Amino acid sequence: MLTPLCRFLAVRRRAAKCIHWNWALRSLCTKPSTEDYDVCIVGGGIVGLAAAKELIERHPNLKYAVVEKEKELSVHQSGHNSGVIHAGIYYTPGSLKARLCVEGAELAYKYCDENDIPYKKCGKLIVAVEPEEIPRLEALHERGLKNNVKDMKMVGPDEIREIEPHCRGVKALTSPHTGIVDWARVAKSFGETFNKKGGHIFTEFEVKGFHMTKEGADYPVTIEGNKGKSLRCRYVLTCGGLFADRLAQLSGCNPIPRIVPFRGDYLLLKPEKCHLSRGNIYPVPNPSLPFLGVHFTPRIDGSVWLGPNAVFAFKREGYNMTDFNVKDAVDSLSFRGLQKLVFKNFTYGLSEMYKGVFIAAQVKQLQRYVPELRVQDVTRGPSGVRAQALDMEGNLVDDFVFDGGEGAIGSRVLHVRNAPSPAATSSLSIAKMIIDKVEDTFSL
Repeated sequence: MLTPLCRFLAVRRRAAKCIHWNWALRSLCTKPSTEDYDVCIVGGGIVGLAAAKELIERHPNLKYAVVEKEKELSVHQSGHNSGVIHAGIYYTPGSLKARLCVEGAELAYKYCDENDIPYKKCGKLIVAVEPEEIPRLEALHERGLKNNVKDMKMVGPDEIREIEPHCRGVKALTSPHTGIVDWARVAKSFGETFNKKGGHIFTEFEVKGFHMTKEGADYPVTIEGNKGKSLRCRYVLTCGGLFADRLAQLSGCNPIPRIVPFRGDYLLLKPEKCHLSRGNIYPVPNPSLPFLGVHFTPRIDGSVWLGPNAVFAFKREGYNMTDFNVKDAVDSLSFRGLQKLVFKNFTYGLSEMYKGVFIAAQVKQLQRYVPELRVQDVTRGPSGVRAQALDMEGNLVDDFVFDGGEGAIGSRVLHVRNAPSPAATSSLSIAKMIIDKVEDTFSL
């Protein structure tokens, strides 16, 4: 009797290992079924999953699939970010980014409430430590007011210490509705909602090409995947993140804008030092530099991240300093847009690389805001890679880019080639805009 029992338990253990998450996706598998689909969404990050959720909620009678090249959903940008719910202060009034961020933050809080996802409105201080930073801080305040960011106010040194006892500055802008959340968990919840409403999710499906059969066919687009996988559908929406440009080129799109990866390395406050930051502490951004600068970011798990720097990554999904991919490196380094960006920001780039290697250099920047911080208070932390779209002149592409491609396939495919930061905060509002575009392009 013992031998059959052991065999039974072994089978049960092997079956249990097939489940990737602690929630069951009804159709999650690594091999597509023979069923055909009305719309296939390529990309299982937060933008692709939010779009898939929005699509199935608007048109529940159609058949949908999401394909993702990794074993799990949201493992790259969606799972390697600071976890901040931004309020919408930084963006040009009236711009799409400003509107989508403010609306997206409200939708994110509402979604988390409805789906029991923990978050915390820990607030944000944008701190001026030098008098010459005050005009830029006041300009940010004006922007935030025009963007309808709630309950912001300017505070002086005493109020700074009341909000953040260990922070020092001459003036600060406080945003109490800035929050923190685990965006990977939010993204997977979008996937769970999509799945529960009848959508299919296929992991370990890396798209290699899009092919058009005759236009009159019921399902004229074939998506070719790795290891002989394929899937037929009427229409395709791609939200490829770090590989958005390469997916677009598969249907004949222009290679510009090019995705160039930038890695951000964080430090971690040691647990006994996490009291140094109650909420988000940010610098006043310098408009002449391409990124925000180092900051203090509390996490929903109680840890505190410090940073990041911003350095060129030699691999699109390279989270370590030594990660290298020949194709990724050559594509980026030979691109005139990156060369021009480096030329314009050469000194800044060197300082960012220096901070990545020497912890003390990054700590020195952070001490401007929290003087008590010491090198021995921190350890090396996680890293993330940002998909930065660049044009040929080395300008950061700051708006959304949609594209289709050449020939008949172009009328059947819609690529989201750039969904700029803060894409996680704005994901639900971005999804509404994307699906509006899908409905218009495909006449759903």
